[in-house]
Formats: sequence, structure tokens, C-alpha cells
Amino acid sequence: MKIVGISGSRIGTKTKTAMGYTLHVLKENYSEVETKLIDLADYEIPFSDGRHYLEYEGDTGEILQVIMEADALIIGTPIFQASIPASLKNIFDHLPVNALQDKVVSMVITAGSAKHYLIAEQQLKPILGYMKAQIVQTYVFMEEKDFYNQQIINDDVVFRIERLVEDTVTLTETYANIRQTKEAKYGF
Repeated sequence: MKIVGISGSRIGTKTKTAMGYTLHVLKENYSEVETKLIDLADYEIPFSDGRHYLEYEGDTGEILQVIMEADALIIGTPIFQASIPASLKNIFDHLPVNALQDKVVSMVITAGSAKHYLIAEQQLKPILGYMKAQIVQTYVFMEEKDFYNQQIINDDVVFRIERLVEDTVTLTETYANIRQTKEAKYGF
């Protein structure tokens, strides 16, 4: 099983901190799972121009290939101006419509205010649903007050991240078993 974490912003530290901790929990509890963290701050990705994703080279081609080969994604995103960052939306724009079909996707959201809680529901979940992802319904939402010195200091947030990781792995295994059972019925 391959699970890819995406830190969906080119600036700031909270989302990267949250995603680093999330992948740490994943590695600690599920050492058999292959993991990779894509921090969009480390890559140069041009705006999507409508080409097929396999036509991109360099950083863009690398990221798209890793995402397409993953069994599950954990998407970390800050909320800026009551929206997801353009850098994350740009990744979705590079991918084909069915790119997330048969993939489990969970979310870790960082925001400066509790007022941004529903952005995941109103913006991110519809995009993921359109791309045919199997979405983990609960997500982790964190505010400025949950961090200090680039560390998560809220025990409830830590517990919710641990549960999110567990749910992501369990759902990925479950959907893989369902697909195998369905495919076995065809007998070829």
C-alpha cells in the first residue's frame, strides 16, 4: 500500500508541520505502508495548460506520477482568504477527471480562524468527489492556537490525527478487498 501526503501550500509552516506529524504517525503505526510527503514548497509547478498528465516532465511529471500510483492520499491544506491555495488547486487541474478513482483521500486542514471550518466541506470535498475519490468523511481541522514553535500542542488534535491515519489505512484496505472480490467474480 502506498500513501502519499501532500502539503498543499508554497508558504507557511503549520500545514507542513501537521503533515510531517501525520506521516510520522503513519510510519510509526503502519511500517509496512510505503509513504511519501510531497511538500509543494519544494517544487516548481507551472499552471496547468490542459495537456495530458503524462506529457509533463520535471517536478510536475514527478508529482503527478506519484499521485497516480498512490493507493491513498492525505491532503494537507491551509485556508487562505476562505479558500484552498492555488498551488493545491493547480495540482488537481493537472490531473485527469478520474485520477482519484479507487483512491481513499483524507484531509488535514489548518486555518487561522474557526470561521474557515466549512471550507473543506464546501470546496475541497466537492472537488475530490468530482474526481471520484473515496473520501474519509471526518477530517482534522486545526487553528493557530493548536501550534507553538512549529509543534502541535493540542492533545485532541494529536488524537484526531492518529484516528485519521487509522481510518485512512482501514478504508484503503477495505476498498482494495472489495475491488478484489468484485474482480474475482469475473474469473479471468
